[in-house]
Amino acid sequence: MSATPQKNRATRRVLAAAAGLATVGALVAAMPAGAQERGHGHGKDHGPHTPARTVDVQLLSFNDLHGNLEPPAGSAGTVSETQADGTVKAVPAGGVEYLASSLRTARKGHPYSITAAGGDMVGASPLLSGLFHDEPTIEALNKIDLDVTSVGNHEFDEGATELARLQNGGCHPVEGCYEQGKKFKGADFPYLAANVTDEKTGKPILKPYTVWKKNGVKVGFIGVTLEGTPNIVTANGVKGLKFHDEIETVNKYAKELDRQGVKSIVALIHEGGAPASTSYNYDCDSPGAGDGISGPITDIAKGISPKVDALVTGHTHQAYVCTVPDPAGNPRLVTSASSFGKLYTDTTLTYDRRTNDIVRTAVKAPTASKRHGHPHHPAPANPVSVNHVVSRDQAPATDMTALIARWNTLAAPIANRPQGFISADINGRGSTAPEKPLGNLIADAQLEGLAPADKGGAVVAFMNPGGIRADLVYKTTGSEGDGVVTYGESFTVQPFTNMMNVVNLTGAQLVTALQQQVSGANEASPKILQVSKGLTYTLDMTKSGAARVVTDTIKLNGAAIDPAKSYRVAMNEFLAGGGDGFAALGAGTDKLVGASDLDLFNAYLAAHSTAAAPLAPPATDRITVIQ
Repeated sequence: MSATPQKNRATRRVLAAAAGLATVGALVAAMPAGAQERGHGHGKDHGPHTPARTVDVQLLSFNDLHGNLEPPAGSAGTVSETQADGTVKAVPAGGVEYLASSLRTARKGHPYSITAAGGDMVGASPLLSGLFHDEPTIEALNKIDLDVTSVGNHEFDEGATELARLQNGGCHPVEGCYEQGKKFKGADFPYLAANVTDEKTGKPILKPYTVWKKNGVKVGFIGVTLEGTPNIVTANGVKGLKFHDEIETVNKYAKELDRQGVKSIVALIHEGGAPASTSYNYDCDSPGAGDGISGPITDIAKGISPKVDALVTGHTHQAYVCTVPDPAGNPRLVTSASSFGKLYTDTTLTYDRRTNDIVRTAVKAPTASKRHGHPHHPAPANPVSVNHVVSRDQAPATDMTALIARWNTLAAPIANRPQGFISADINGRGSTAPEKPLGNLIADAQLEGLAPADKGGAVVAFMNPGGIRADLVYKTTGSEGDGVVTYGESFTVQPFTNMMNVVNLTGAQLVTALQQQVSGANEASPKILQVSKGLTYTLDMTKSGAARVVTDTIKLNGAAIDPAKSYRVAMNEFLAGGGDGFAALGAGTDKLVGASDLDLFNAYLAAHSTAAAPLAPPATDRITVIQ
């Protein structure tokens, strides 16, 4: 059996099992209070030679960092917190300097402490990380002492070869090394990809699981991404790969680990759900809450073997600590820590040395004293799992401050270049409305850049909402001046640099594409395309499926769509490949490949704004929504 390289740490080590192996053992029902002594994380002895039967293992987890090393700006940098009087407060949070401080403080007094992540550590990253193909983020995660993470869909943005480089090291094959005399070393922690196999060999492209060991305590981790990854990543990113069912994969490796004697298992699953409340301190298991979450993770959780003791999830960028029954009917923790390093989850796993298994954890809502992100709390008297805010009130980690400064120096010549001017915040990611001001701006930029006959002759443009990664913020913490949009800020909004396509679609295909926003795979969680000026229609959300699109209201420049007519439509290469469930958009013909989405966005900002006449947020009057 092969093992991962030993980490140079005195306190813990991670051993990764070989790629053909799998998961773990049965769970022990929670023992009655007083039935056993617990070590409270210290391995305390009952006598001079007899260790405690149980020991508390601290599991610190987070997900969906997306290369956000600096504190996220605008609404992307806050979490919602319900106050004692029932009001909701937006609390600033995040930034790797503060995440590192939070995790390091939380570990104090916990010799059995593991740090794990639920995928999307990189990808769709701000320029500070994205410009350097996310090497800065891997370096930061190494310094944070991350033990293990699953892959997420965004780990495949640049393909399996680039993901392997992030794991194993080596300078970028095209751009080379970014610092003279320094070679990128790769991740100290294992990336787990149990349900991602090579089409030719049928084997996982990375390790499917790893086993953490200390003083006889063994905890197995299985990592998977969502089976639907090919639907939300460009075709080139997943070329040659197969993505398998999450439940079947986790259960397969749980059995394998069990045969090896590893009875304590955590599944790292890059798939998630939606909690009943957006507040991070919502009590997911309060009376009447049911499971407390809905969405794909609930069915996955109910199907995963009872051999698995806890599920760390992600993908939906939501915050929750819930219990969902396993197939045996026993409650099991399902957690998620929002995104961008704004929260971390602190879970106690009570390990029984006699059975080598976890005594099922309980869930406890955060108390008032824990709501403001002060990360260090004494070991609890009972097993708990709580989300904590990564507060910016604490002292930043100086090594992370130095890391950010070093990479900012390298990025500065590009990052600080002004692209345009805005008069107020233009919300994209931070907008909860189907039609987003920044979505309209991006679609208009794409239409303008590709409307000329020699550029494609586009008459309408579509933008996928998931591709809008941030807001354009008027007032920032940088030095460029209020209202100035730098290259770094525009890159953060559109980090994929997707190439634009212009294709022919019939009017009937256009209508079908609009219906696919709210039907089929997108019915439960609609993906509302952002549309360029001139296209208007009504969405009736009181109806179901495709009927939500009121077809006789669809107009382009005031004229009804002709089903038989051919239209030139602009979209990024992801949508042109049928991504996000838009098969109709993938059926386009006579494709012309244009400039990148980022280039068109920056060109539009330059053409339509000056310091004296900044660009105002566009109106959101293209999609009429009936609720």
